[in-house]
Amino acid sequence: MVKVSVVAPTFNEKDNVVELTARLERVLQGIQWEVVFVDDDAPDGTADVVRELAQSKPHVRCLQRIGRRGLSRAVVEGILATSAPYVAVMDADLQHDETLLPKMLKKMQEEDVDIVVASRYTVGGSVGEWDSSRAAMSRFATAISRLIVTADLRDPMSGFFMIRRSAFLRAVRNLSGEGYKILLDLFASSPTPMRFTELSYTFRKRLSGESKLDSAVMWEYLMLIVDKRLGHILPARFILFSLVGASGVGVHLSTLWIAHKLAGVDFGVAQTIATFVAMTSNYCLNNFITYRDCRRRGLKFFIGLLSFYAICSIGVIANVGVANFVFHQDYRWWLAGIAGAIVGAVWNYAASAIFTWRRK
Repeated sequence: MVKVSVVAPTFNEKDNVVELTARLERVLQGIQWEVVFVDDDAPDGTADVVRELAQSKPHVRCLQRIGRRGLSRAVVEGILATSAPYVAVMDADLQHDETLLPKMLKKMQEEDVDIVVASRYTVGGSVGEWDSSRAAMSRFATAISRLIVTADLRDPMSGFFMIRRSAFLRAVRNLSGEGYKILLDLFASSPTPMRFTELSYTFRKRLSGESKLDSAVMWEYLMLIVDKRLGHILPARFILFSLVGASGVGVHLSTLWIAHKLAGVDFGVAQTIATFVAMTSNYCLNNFITYRDCRRRGLKFFIGLLSFYAICSIGVIANVGVANFVFHQDYRWWLAGIAGAIVGAVWNYAASAIFTWRRK
């Protein structure tokens, strides 16, 4: 029976999987283990390298996801694909210290804990050679994590941990799956407080490939925070979509003022220009923020823009139609306006998700 399964999500990590496997073989000798590389159909052929490796190493498995992206969901699918009672999650970029795995397993077996977290912020731990901007981003993310996790966890942003399968199964149906911080999601989604302990380690420098961390990833993290705080009321994407729509009102009015007041364009023409500028702004922001995981690029960007124009045009018709109907039922004008705006926003969100960004 496999005792420990190591789940390693990958994207463009073909130069690291062989080395990571070799390192795992050294530190996990005498333990029944396997490694599951969950690859998001990386264009560098990572999945092919893993499958070739698995031909000679039966403890190596490949789970290739096609048409799906996102680190948290990749981890969830990887854990669900294993039968091991203990599952370790770590990156495939060799920045996590694999020598900690036997210590993690010993903690799990000897102590009454659900999860063992590798921490950069306990005594003896370190972030390694991070620059000041990345360190500041981590501190900010750790601070706002307290909005959804009350446990005294020193490193809630860690991507390196070992969890008991039973603890994972208790939380899995409540997971948001948003963003890239699955540990935080697990702590926030567990119906009972996670019993945990932390082991210190030093974050290593990446040997090959490029870091996936950028400013847009921070937006995904914020989406996770929003989802765990408000997701029981409204979907996180709808909240972000609505915030983008609110910014579009400002873009619309600014464009209308410039075109009509400054440039002297006829009001009707200026209103039309402002409408298309606002829709374009909303589309670009949603494409970059709200739907970053299925962002449209190249020719698909412009095809998506045209579909967004069409969807929003129908949304305007729905907005006006509902508002007129409510108004003529002798309701107050502002209530009719809100009703129309809500219907228009829901239509735009649902239709654009399906037809523009191709999400179910």
